[in-house]
Amino acid sequence: MENTKLYIETPVFTGRNVPINELAKAIGKDAQYIRIGLQQGVLNFGYAMKKNNSSEYNYYCPDKKVWEETGYFNG
Repeated sequence: MENTKLYIETPVFTGRNVPINELAKAIGKDAQYIRIGLQQGVLNFGYAMKKNNSSEYNYYCPDKKVWEETGYFNG
């Protein structure tokens, strides 16, 4: 059997933080669904970090991780 190689062209990632509202619209989910999923570690395309002495969170969804998990990219 002959060895075959498959080459995939990927987008140029910048590490851009994909906003929750943009991501929600792209994948057809509510923004709160995404926030809770990130907080609970159920969704793997970003991070939720709780602010010190607060009940609020900061979110980071890097464009590469979002693309790998959802297929969405907006460069």
